[in-house]
Order: sequence, then structure tokens, then C-alpha cells
Amino acid sequence: MNRVVYIETRKIQQTGGSTYIVSLPKKWAESAGITTGSQVTLQPQQDGTLNIAAEGSSQNPKKMNSIDVNGCFGDELVRLLIAAYLSGSDMIEIRGNRIHAEQKKVIRNVCYKLIGPEIIEETANSVLIQDLLNPNEVSIKKSVRRMFLISNSMLKDAMQALKNQDHDLAVDVIERDDEVDRLFLLISKQFRTVLRGSRLHDTSETTIDEYHDLRLAASSLERIADHALKIAMIASTLETRIPDETMQLIESSSTTSSDMVEDAIDALYNQNTDLANQVIVKVHDTKAKIDELKASLLDLEAPEAIVALGTVADSIDRIGEYGSNIAEFAINLSMAIVQNK
Repeated sequence: MNRVVYIETRKIQQTGGSTYIVSLPKKWAESAGITTGSQVTLQPQQDGTLNIAAEGSSQNPKKMNSIDVNGCFGDELVRLLIAAYLSGSDMIEIRGNRIHAEQKKVIRNVCYKLIGPEIIEETANSVLIQDLLNPNEVSIKKSVRRMFLISNSMLKDAMQALKNQDHDLAVDVIERDDEVDRLFLLISKQFRTVLRGSRLHDTSETTIDEYHDLRLAASSLERIADHALKIAMIASTLETRIPDETMQLIESSSTTSSDMVEDAIDALYNQNTDLANQVIVKVHDTKAKIDELKASLLDLEAPEAIVALGTVADSIDRIGEYGSNIAEFAINLSMAIVQNK
């Protein structure tokens, strides 16, 4: 069904010589519970618009999503639950003729991997999940920064685990990937909320352009964490000792890619186009180091080490490319901010 949006216009009037007044649409006022003497909140936005809401009203109306999980198991059920979460539902009711133990295990695991949702009621044929996260306590800028810090530490520790054959550290890196995924899904949910026109506490300070490019940067950081995870998984199983010269090439390439990502994030947060362009130019240097690394791997005697470290080299290469992507987002955002001024 198509939703018809009516746009009303009002003429600005002046009273008292210094105050501008405008009347509110009657239908909207009535639906918002506004009567004579009611107070409203006015929240200026960075794009020049003004958000008006009845004082004390919820900025984000509570939404219920009901899911029928009859015959839905495994990954299909996971995708369904995540989709309900991303839709912005505050309450998710899961129903079935009988919810099997296997399904409930999936439901609990998904709640664990998401920020906010908690199971508050459970019966043989239903599970009720409530999102307990207060959106006013979350900032997308802080969430993306947190993603960067975790993914960056994952890469550094994965390199350390690979160098020292520290399997315990490698496992620790693998487990940290869940936190990056949780933050990424939260950011995706926030972005969808803002696109729908709902108000979050930082929307007066963060433009829709910033939300868009921060969401894109979060996607790149999620993939960077995945590659750090891949390196850690190799470090947890590789038994062959890596020659010092080869390890030096691996560390040098990894440091270059890591620095690119860090500089790209700084460029994004500070709208520094010069720094962003420097990151993009470094892609060629990274490629040269990766080529040198791959060539050195052919001198190794153990075939399993050649294959495993070739995967490591590819992941380092991809991390540098994701850093370049973030740098491009920084340039795009810088231009958008200039246009909006």
C-alpha cells in the first residue's frame, strides 16, 4: 500500500518585534496529544531542519515484530532474527506450534551476539525478546571508533601469535571478532532508524551524510576484523616455524596496512582530505610489499606453510584496500560537509 504524505505550508508571523511564530497542523497536534498549554521540544538539525515533538513523548515509538518459526532452523532462523533486530523492533515475539530446543539454542546465541536484545519470557511455543538498549546512550561515532580499536588490536595480536606460534593468543583474537560483529549490527540498526526519520540523541550533531559514511566505514572495519580472524585461525593451527626473513616481510606489510587504516579513520573523523589522499597513494607501496612477500614464500620447504602464509598475505593486502576505501569515504564526507555549510 502506498503511503500518501501531505505537505502543509505555514506563513511565519512576528510578534513582540523579535519572536517568530508558526501554527502547528491540527491533525498532527491532536495525534501527538498536544492541546492548549502543552509544551513541545524543538531540536535544530545540522541540515537546517527543525525537529518538533510533544514534550515527554517517545522519540522512537515502541514496535513489536511477530515471527512464525515453524519449520525454521539453523542459519535461516539466524537471518530471520537479525532482520527483525535491524528493522528496529523493540519487542520480538517468536511463535511456533512448538519451539524446539535446537531453535531455542539458536535464539539464545543470536541474542548473545547482538547488543540490546534479551529474552524476557519463554514458553513451549513462544519466546519474547525485548531490546533493552537505550538509543540515547549510544553514539555511532563512538561505536565506529570502538570497532576500529578492536579490529586494530586483533590484527596486531594475530601477527604476534603468528610470529611466536602463540595458539592461546590466537584463540583470544578469534573470540574478539564477536564484539566487532555486535557493534556492526548495532550501527546498521541505528542507520536504518535514522533513515526512517526517527530521532536519536546524536542526530542534532551528526548529519545524515556522516551516518551514511560512518556506516560504510563500519562495514570495512567489520571485514578488516574478519581478515584478522583469518590470520589468527592460521596462527592457531600452523606448526611450521616461519623463517625470520619471511616473518619480517609479513610484519612490515601488516604494519603498513594497519597504519593505512588508522590514518584513514583519523581522516574520516577530522575530514582531512590530505591525509585521506596519502592513504590512497600508499596502496601501491603495500602491493609492492605483498608481491615481495609472496615471492619469498616460494622458497619455503613446507607446502602447507606456503598455502597458509599465502592466505595471510592476501588478508594483509585486503586490509590495506579497506583502509583505502575508508579514506575515500573521508573525502566524500568532507565534500558533503562543505556543501551543507
